[in-house]
Amino acid sequence: TPSNSSAASDVYKRQAFAGNTKITSVVISEGVTGIGSGAFTGCTNLTSAIIPEGVTTIDGMTFGNCTSLTSVTIPGTVTSIEVQAFWNCSSLTSITIPASVTSIGSGVFQGCTSLTSVKLSEGLTRIGDYTFGKCNALETIEIPASLTSIGNNAFKNCAKLRSIRCYANSSTWQPRYILSLIHI
Repeated sequence: TPSNSSAASDVYKRQAFAGNTKITSVVISEGVTGIGSGAFTGCTNLTSAIIPEGVTTIDGMTFGNCTSLTSVTIPGTVTSIEVQAFWNCSSLTSITIPASVTSIGSGVFQGCTSLTSVKLSEGLTRIGDYTFGKCNALETIEIPASLTSIGNNAFKNCAKLRSIRCYANSSTWQPRYILSLIHI
């Protein structure tokens, strides 16, 4: 379990383990409430990550370019997943976004070319630009009723995307607008 926390800190520092190719799995310690931007970016041999209850935000590029990452557990305390947090995790095959998450930032799963299964829970209100861009293996997606904002090109270049179930009924966008965001 990598740790750079001190008695005075309950946050993994920015880019704490960036580029470390020796790390193959991460179990973040209980009591950690934050993971700094880019903390594990470029850990190309990292295959799994378990994030504990108590963490509220997954900062930008936290696991960006972790090309061997196949499994990640996101706890029910996370409310926000920031810009490109899982960018280019090309081995990631499935992800469940818990109901506590209200916002997914731009490009969060962009380039996750093996991603076939995404579970978006009720409670999610915002999907950013390019969030699922280049998710070439993604075939279906369900948009929860709670969604009120979806960014440009959210599903751009999702070559296998064939089914979109939209339960959202927002006054700020129409479900048919999703089709213009796909650009397959």
